[in-house]
Amino acid sequence: MSDYLTLTVASLLFVGSHFLMSHPLRATLVGRFGANGFMAVYSAISLLTFGWMIIAFGRAPKADGLWPVGDVVWIVASLLTLCAAVLFAGSFIRNPSLPGVPNALAAQTPSGVFNATRHPMMWGFALWGVGHILVAPRIDNFIFSGSLIFLALVGSKAQEIKKRNLMGGQWAKWLRSTHFFFRPAALLRAGIGPWGAGILIWTIATWAHPFWGVSGAGLFRYLGL
Repeated sequence: MSDYLTLTVASLLFVGSHFLMSHPLRATLVGRFGANGFMAVYSAISLLTFGWMIIAFGRAPKADGLWPVGDVVWIVASLLTLCAAVLFAGSFIRNPSLPGVPNALAAQTPSGVFNATRHPMMWGFALWGVGHILVAPRIDNFIFSGSLIFLALVGSKAQEIKKRNLMGGQWAKWLRSTHFFFRPAALLRAGIGPWGAGILIWTIATWAHPFWGVSGAGLFRYLGL
């Protein structure tokens, strides 16, 4: 099996298992393992498939980029990943989409990063993926980061359908008062908390890149995997 094919299979398993466990198989798995057991199974399968995906990414050929990567591209990618870090940091504050969070939060007035999008965590992953594709426009990165972008955005829509069925009117109100698509200007009103934590995350991640390697799999190469 070629390295590109291995990466594709690993990516399909990672994305596909998320959709299967989150939607058609969720009720069956919860009935069999209980809520806590389901989360354990979900987490284990996600970690295993994502780990395989990273290893396959590290072993895939690093061909020449499909476009030149100059200073402007790096600046754009840096801004995208900074926004991604702020969205991710702020997504843990009063987020009605998170498991175990009271559904009543969907009746709140949007604040923080939710002024920018009702799916800040998922858009954070998507922007991260876009930023990395911009600076590493290779086939392996299109497969790897593209899979994460697809899972984040399509998964967000699937989550909305599930939440609408579970929460009814509360979720409908949340949909009316928020936006699916990311609005960059609105992120400026996210507040000092998300921005402070986001800048910290972005700084640490940027500093750690030489260790992880440009390919994103430096740790696995260091371990000899």
